[in-house]
Parts: sequence; C-alpha cells; structure tokens
Amino acid sequence: MTGQGRGETSGAAGSVVTEIRSVNNRGLKIILRTSDSVSEFEPKMEALVRQHLHRGSVTVQVRFTPPPGADLPRINADVVRSYAEQLAQVADSLAMGDAVTSTNIDLAHLMQMPGVLESPSAGSQNRSADEQALAAKWSLIQESVESALDRFKQMRSDEAIAMAESIEQDMTLIQTRCEEIAKRSPQVVARYQERLRERIENALADNGLSAGDPVDLIREVQLFADRSDISEELTRLGSHLGLMRGVLAGDSAETASSESGSRGEAVGRKLDFIIQELNRETNTIGSKAGDAEIAEHVVEIKCAIERMRELVQNLE
Repeated sequence: MTGQGRGETSGAAGSVVTEIRSVNNRGLKIILRTSDSVSEFEPKMEALVRQHLHRGSVTVQVRFTPPPGADLPRINADVVRSYAEQLAQVADSLAMGDAVTSTNIDLAHLMQMPGVLESPSAGSQNRSADEQALAAKWSLIQESVESALDRFKQMRSDEAIAMAESIEQDMTLIQTRCEEIAKRSPQVVARYQERLRERIENALADNGLSAGDPVDLIREVQLFADRSDISEELTRLGSHLGLMRGVLAGDSAETASSESGSRGEAVGRKLDFIIQELNRETNTIGSKAGDAEIAEHVVEIKCAIERMRELVQNLE
C-alpha cells in the first residue's frame, strides 16, 4: 500500500524531522536515510518501524538538527598554549629576541595545527553525561518516528477502506455472474441432448437406418451432464466469497478495537490465499462448462479476480 507521513519534534537535545513514504510491495522492505549524527540509531529505527508496518517498500528519512553551537568543534586551549610556548622557546634558542612574542603569534595558523580542534564528544570525561545525551537524542528520534508512523498509518487506513469497497464491488460482480452461470448450466445439458438427438437422427436417415435405442442417448447425455456439472465449483465460489467478506469485516472490527501499535496477522495474506482458490474454481468452471455464454461470464469473473489480486497483494 502507498502512503506517507511526517513527524516533527524538538527539545534541548535538538530537533528531528521524520518523513515516511511507501509504495506497494508484497513483503516489507525498509530503506533508511539518515545523517551521520543519528546513524548509530538506525537498528532501533528499523525495529520501531517493523513493529507497526508489515507490507510495502518503505523509505524512512530522518533529519536531526542539533541545538545552536552544539556541533561546533572545540578548541583545545592546552594544545594552543603548548604550541605558543614551544614557538617562544624556539625563538629564544635562535636568539631572535622579541621576534616571536605572545602578541605576534598568528592564532589562525595555530588553529590549523594538529590536535587544536576537537569534536564535541572528544575528550569527554563524563560517561554518564554522554549516555544521557544519547538517550535524549533517541527520545526525540523515537517521538518523531512514531508521530510520522501515526500519520502514515492513518493515510493507509483511509486507502484500505477505499480498497475494501473496490473489492466488495468485484465480489458482488462475481456473485452476480455465478448466479447467471447457475441459471445457464441446465440449459447447456438440454441443448447438448437436443443437438445429439438431431445428429443421430440425421445420421440414421442418411444411411436408411431405423432409430436407435433411446437408452444409449440417455446414457450419453448423462455422461455429458456428469462431466460438465459445475454445481460444486459454484458452491465453493460462493463459500470463498463469504469467507472473504468475513475476513474483511473481521479485520475492520479488530482494527477498531485494538491498539494502533499491536500486530495482527496481515489480512492481505489471507485474502491472497482465498483469491487463489477463487481463481482455481473459476478455471475449472471454464474448462467443464463448454458453453460460449458461460465462457463470457468466466472471463468477467477472472477479470474481477485479477483486480482483487492486485489490491490484496498490497493490502495490510
């Protein structure tokens, strides 16, 4: 199923914007796009998404913005002081006098020396503070991802309702066509009997023979009726349609009464299996009936089944 959702959150640790988009896919494929500053949380992000989603090719983009100045490099004053003192000592040893003093040392050049600039976390002596900072950052990310997931699932829920209505229309069409086939089926046997009688009578008349034993005709018609009997297939089709309606209705009731984060068995997989059975019964009807009008109904049923198949393969 397709869908998208966006979540934003902010706090002392920074701000996070999460965008979730998906396209149809029978399984669940998650693509994470994050910056280096939050890449360490990717396993947690993926696990969080998998708790809520079970189908689709899902792209999750997370953008983290630290508070002002939080990510600026830190100047190691001790290193700068050491460089300055060493420069002064070198000047004294070379008898340069006042050529190098604290006033004419170029700080811009010193800033380019190794070890002067450090990352914000480098040299931290407070492990507890670092852990608290990471926990605060993850809390913001989690809140943002969950907010995006809530909006994403609401959009998919609206789409699922529309898809269920479309499936219901196709099931109604199939049921109507099955009723027409059931009406037509007895006429097929009667027409076969009439055609067979005419062919026998014409063949006998052409050869100057008397009429044959009617028992043979009845036996042949009965064999044809047995071979072309599709009553069981029509009954199973009706049963499968009822099962599909039950799955759709049951899933809707379960969704309405359960928590949004709880994981239920994907309804799409159930419907996908039922549709396979619908298609099998329809193919059997088409091969056994041997009638043009029934064949037309079978084609329409198969078209409806294919439309439903495309929908339920992505329905969750």
